[in-house]
Amino acid sequence: MEWTRGPSIGRGASATVSIATTTSGELFAVKSAELSRSSCLQREQHFLSQLSSPNIIKYRGFEITRENSTPIFNLFMEYVAGGTISDEITRQGGSMNESTIQIFTNQILQGLNYLHVNGFVHCDIKSENLLIGEDCIKIADLGCARLAKDGATAFSGTPAFMSPEVARGEEQGISADVWALGCTIIEMATGSSPWLEMSDPVSALYRIGFSGDSPEIPRWLSEKARDFVTKCLIKDPRGRWTAKDLLQHPFMADLELNSKEVDEFSEDSPTGVLDRGFWDSVEACEGHRNLTHTSSSSDSLAKRIKCLIEFSSSSGSDFPNWTWDEDWVTVRSNDIEENCEIDKELIDTGLCVFSGDDLEEHGDLIVGEDFLFECFVDPVFRMSRSKVIAGFEK
Repeated sequence: MEWTRGPSIGRGASATVSIATTTSGELFAVKSAELSRSSCLQREQHFLSQLSSPNIIKYRGFEITRENSTPIFNLFMEYVAGGTISDEITRQGGSMNESTIQIFTNQILQGLNYLHVNGFVHCDIKSENLLIGEDCIKIADLGCARLAKDGATAFSGTPAFMSPEVARGEEQGISADVWALGCTIIEMATGSSPWLEMSDPVSALYRIGFSGDSPEIPRWLSEKARDFVTKCLIKDPRGRWTAKDLLQHPFMADLELNSKEVDEFSEDSPTGVLDRGFWDSVEACEGHRNLTHTSSSSDSLAKRIKCLIEFSSSSGSDFPNWTWDEDWVTVRSNDIEENCEIDKELIDTGLCVFSGDDLEEHGDLIVGEDFLFECFVDPVFRMSRSKVIAGFEK
């Protein structure tokens, strides 16, 4: 396939999102990363290829190309011109009215319920990962997503939106997405982080996981809206309402889906599916440090916070040294696909994690960049490109 890469519209530590066009002139979005650093992007491709919902960003395929002699993994998605909910908060002057929040929340819930019914946990719900389509909100950026059946093996997401059980390193199931939705509603209502008084992810994780506090719900919201958010922020994940339950909540039940506010969104803003600032996603694939969890003891907590500090101080060093902001670059992929074939044996494994005792057996390994809340004792490794963890089936 021949396509042309346009200006970048979003950038993260290991991936860049650009506008692209086919030879027929059709626009789409392409999320690209160097092949050797693309395990999260391949995981996202694998998950998106299995999903089909108007409330989930549409998958358009993937290709491996060679650009400036470097193999690049490219994930193709629909281009959503309305930007993110975060963009819309800014356009609305820093907060949204309740009727808009109600409409957006219903559509986010539709997408979450679809993900959860199909066995997926998004793990990073927030306004920056929610796109405003022509007809509905679309959940994007599944780079942190996981299968619910996998259990608590690694934890990822944005610290300010993590649930208490995730912050403690206990579990990250579908109920964690519901907590993040509650935080996102607060973000829509206030234009600020749900933990306004905290300035760093270390403080956020400690307070969320161990203080017993909850985010403050804006008092100006209606009683129904406040009760809805309260149901999202129940501390015990077993008692927290599900997406399906919340769709039946009175705050949703009296929603007028045909509100004309849906038609008033500007479509000038670019799609932005990557993160920024202190509240960046901590991905279980493409981070820098191994952050692990063995118990809730003070010694273990101190080690986790130490790793977080080291991660935060070094997180700015891994931006790829390539961009296409000014030029449109024609890309042909056929010549590289044969030489960069994806290892089908690794399709179901996702991230490869080995303990120290397994190293000799697996041979050609490199220390991973993965930022995992898993276990302090055993190092985490990723296969080098000679045994590519390149991923998942077309």
